[in-house]
Amino acid sequence: MSFEGKKRAPVLSASFRTIIGLAMLLTMSSAMFAHANSEAPNSAAYQEVTVPLDPETKAVGGALYARHCAACHDGNMVRAPQRYVLENVSPSTLLSAMIDGPMREVAADLSLEQKTAVAEYIAERKITETNTAEAGVACEGAANEFDLSQTPVFQHWGLEAGASHFMSPSVARVTKKNIASLTVDWAFAYPDATRARSQPAFGAGALFVGSQSGLVYAFDMETGCTRWQFQASSEVRNGLTLEPWDAADESVDPLLFFGDLTGNQYAVSALTGELRWKKRIEDHSAATLTAAAELSDGVLYVPVSSLEEGAAIAAGYPCCSFRGSIVALDARSGEELWRRHFIPPAEQHGVNAAGTPQYGPSGVPIWAGMAMDAEHLYIATGDDYSGEGSETSDAIIALDKASGRTVWVRQARFGDVWNGSCENVDPVNCPEDNGPDYDYGAGPVISEDSQGRRIILAGDKGGVVTAMLAETGESLWKTKVGRGGVVAGVNFGLAAYDGKVFVPISDAPDGRDYDEPARPGVYALNVDNGEYVWQAPAGDDVCLGRPGCYPGYSAAISVTSDYVLAGSNEGWLRAFDIDNGEVLWEFDTTRSFTAVDGRLAQGGSIGGGQAPLIVGDRLIVNSGYAFAGKMPGNSLLVLKLPASDAQVAAEFGAQVLVDTAAK
Repeated sequence: MSFEGKKRAPVLSASFRTIIGLAMLLTMSSAMFAHANSEAPNSAAYQEVTVPLDPETKAVGGALYARHCAACHDGNMVRAPQRYVLENVSPSTLLSAMIDGPMREVAADLSLEQKTAVAEYIAERKITETNTAEAGVACEGAANEFDLSQTPVFQHWGLEAGASHFMSPSVARVTKKNIASLTVDWAFAYPDATRARSQPAFGAGALFVGSQSGLVYAFDMETGCTRWQFQASSEVRNGLTLEPWDAADESVDPLLFFGDLTGNQYAVSALTGELRWKKRIEDHSAATLTAAAELSDGVLYVPVSSLEEGAAIAAGYPCCSFRGSIVALDARSGEELWRRHFIPPAEQHGVNAAGTPQYGPSGVPIWAGMAMDAEHLYIATGDDYSGEGSETSDAIIALDKASGRTVWVRQARFGDVWNGSCENVDPVNCPEDNGPDYDYGAGPVISEDSQGRRIILAGDKGGVVTAMLAETGESLWKTKVGRGGVVAGVNFGLAAYDGKVFVPISDAPDGRDYDEPARPGVYALNVDNGEYVWQAPAGDDVCLGRPGCYPGYSAAISVTSDYVLAGSNEGWLRAFDIDNGEVLWEFDTTRSFTAVDGRLAQGGSIGGGQAPLIVGDRLIVNSGYAFAGKMPGNSLLVLKLPASDAQVAAEFGAQVLVDTAAK
């Protein structure tokens, strides 16, 4: 499904626009975000929130899929994208692939109506009436100019190399004294989207961000107009990485890096959106890129994950053969420098009850962002999908940056062998001794204790936070903060500052029974010993009966010198006092907002690997997370301080820098 464009202009074919006009279409309204599709083949814990298709589309699309697509995509051709992967691609992208993409020959005998039915059947939702390429407002004049004197604000997914998610006063001018003055400055409604989870990058006066439709945008930070947009092959869910530059060099052409749902890594010009290179990062059909790539000294480090864990739900899928890796690329050319897998290649080990071949070992994906220092990468791995278990799953691993050599491994638990089939009534591909699926979905953090020792902090889906020595991986302490679960515990990211590690806990229900209560909330631990500094459990009445709403915090979080910023499953964005956990401010993102082009942007749950960010006098957050039963939405929100408060904040930041320099 290779389909690229670079300019803010319609990129879909005229025939596609025609069929959109003829089809029965749904707008982005509250009715769209009704409930999870109870007939979806996905497991309950990983179920997408969708609009149930009408019976005619389901019947027509299903029959055509069985006749033309199932032979390759239902498990019989491992190199073809599997059904579970395609279900996570927008229906408009699937339709484009059949009209003028890689599936055009296979679908050549189908009418436009039939192709649309197939696309909607696979994606389990209707195509929206908005042409995705026409959303937003094109920049004109000065708003369309990139200011190279404004170098990148954050260089890493974790905001700095150690991934602490700390925003210094020189960057974050929104303080606990003026945060209550924030109001919405502008909003963008992502087209053809029910989730918004890509963490933006900032530089040259622009905000760069990916989306579910595969469109990557460069917005003018001041007005929200679109400077350029680029169409990737599928959803861009990870954080974007912006190459730094010398502000004095007027000839620079910095690159912007991102990956997509189907495993392609891209480099485009940050100034024009033009493609510089594109690389299929892994041959396996289920490979996906969920974590942000890290850039250091001209080398781009790409963590590789997969959707095979979900593909295993199908009895006809040959489970499982994917193996996670880190791939080092030359940032300018995309040339591979080295590749590090963490388990050996899979081999066949019998067949399942349906007679489908079974393989192993498999798994050990890298879902989350990385931390790094001058010589090492620190990564967090996921569980095994099949086999007897490996010594590198559910682990924090230190790698040599130059070669990919393993320096040390600290495993949280051995034998966490699990896949999506384990959630099915007929768990045909589920290992006999399985689970509990408590892998690391959150990236590690480099911090320092009171003895001056560099330590690595990590949190897993079991709700356990661990500290270990950065040099050796030696375990220092462990604290069980959350109940844990399939979609619970620590999902996407910790934050650390001033001798504390801040822990978001989701603990959403997942259909399992537990012998301990859920503990959704935000918690602060002392990095010396793991003891609680403060606790801010979620309230019991925050959802008020709304469907798809559960208390807790699954998204990555951020921290300033005086508050922790966390977006919640129930769609509220909150600032917690860094010293005692008191809620200083909260903002409901689940409302409708008028977008820059006049359309409505609908908020929902806040989730995924994105953290809410402060850049100058603005706060930036995505809202909407139609996954694992949470509330859909399609909003990018930019809040701003009034001019008077922004001036006070600037003066405060300058004084902090003076005081810091004096110390």
